[in-house]
Amino acid sequence: MLFPSEVFLFMFLPFVLAVYYLGLRKHTLGKNIFLFIMSLLFYAYGEPKYVFLMLFMILLHFGLGLWVNTYSDDKKKQKLILCLMVVIDVCILGYFKYLNFIVSIFTGKMDTFKIALPIGISFFTFQAISYVVDVYRGKGKVQTNFLNVGLYISLFPQLIAGPIVRYETVANEIEHRNENLNDFAVGVNRFIIGLGKKVLLANQFAVISDTVFGNVTSTSTTNSFLLLWMGAIAYTLQIFFDFAGYSDMAIGLGRMFGFHFLENFKYPYISKSISEFWRRWHISLQTWFKDYIYIPLGGSRVKSKVRLVFNIFVVWFLTGVWHGANWTFIVWGLMYFVLLILEKFFHIDQKMGRFKHVYTLFFVMLGWVLFRSDSLSSALVYIRSMFGFGCKGFMDAYFIQYCQQYGLYFIMGILCSMPIFKNINHIFKKNMIYNLVYIVCMCGILYLSIIFIFSNAYNPFIYFNF
Repeated sequence: MLFPSEVFLFMFLPFVLAVYYLGLRKHTLGKNIFLFIMSLLFYAYGEPKYVFLMLFMILLHFGLGLWVNTYSDDKKKQKLILCLMVVIDVCILGYFKYLNFIVSIFTGKMDTFKIALPIGISFFTFQAISYVVDVYRGKGKVQTNFLNVGLYISLFPQLIAGPIVRYETVANEIEHRNENLNDFAVGVNRFIIGLGKKVLLANQFAVISDTVFGNVTSTSTTNSFLLLWMGAIAYTLQIFFDFAGYSDMAIGLGRMFGFHFLENFKYPYISKSISEFWRRWHISLQTWFKDYIYIPLGGSRVKSKVRLVFNIFVVWFLTGVWHGANWTFIVWGLMYFVLLILEKFFHIDQKMGRFKHVYTLFFVMLGWVLFRSDSLSSALVYIRSMFGFGCKGFMDAYFIQYCQQYGLYFIMGILCSMPIFKNINHIFKKNMIYNLVYIVCMCGILYLSIIFIFSNAYNPFIYFNF
């Protein structure tokens, strides 16, 4: 089930909110049972058989959390339990997500085994790991109640597309949360903004990017020079508004039910370095890797530069692997590893002077071309053609057509990727007339989003790899 769908917006969500607030609001146990059941039904709508996998993961990490807590005075045994957890989780992820890819390295055949990838398996696996590790570190209370662990791992607002919510962030709110009108209003507002980002912007850019990338093979392309750049820009905007839109909707839904998730995107395209970009992009994932991989490896507090480089390499190799079973994702992660090393040790971002922003967006865009391409060979064809080698002319009819049809979307996309409207809202938020205009605009965004959804407009889901 997807947030921008008729079933979710007009059946699932109204029913959940009605039962939650009208019948269960003052009963924490009842609220948690209900949300847990609804979260499982939400997942089962699209993945019925993999509900059992999720229940197994919940039961497994619930037991591992109790086991770790049992040996709170014996760090050696606790670490052995953590190692066991990592082995099991890697095996599960490896089977569902990477087995065909590993086999293809040796055989050249990608679909040797017919294994369907459970949607969101990377997200809920990382959250399950977070629970056990936070219990081990004493940053979250061990749960003796299976329900609470189940709710944390399966909570439907962030189940299929993130953000990755660390256990310590919501540990207290699982058992003690106070819903109020202000949180609900903020949540509704945030959900509408996210819905608009996804439906009104991301989906429009998807039409262009899917067409342009679809015209690129491992050997050639039929796209013109300008159309290739338009496709790269379109996907750059699509993935931001799609991902940020889902995060906004998740954060908004969480607020409606009394949960306060941390921010996941902070205008990443205004960054003036690759380092800054990754402090603003998919913050929950980078924080997870920092807290659970980078720091345990020693982080930046190691004695040698070689070990520091190794630590950074591990993080970015795993970041690439996490995003999908394809060489494109691995190379994409390693590209950022190289760029971050160059910034850290050679300060190339500072040497760019007034072109810092251009430098950052250039490599981010090239990274997205890698990320979106079906294979390394097609990515190389695309990138080579962007610089005039192999493209079909300078400009074509499709480029002109897309400029006419989607020019306004590009303008709005660029404006909305910057904190312009946020700053305007901050300045005028106490003005009554501005607030009335704001409410009208929110209603307009909601109305247009619903119209687009009901018109069966193009509505892709780009998180199957996760």
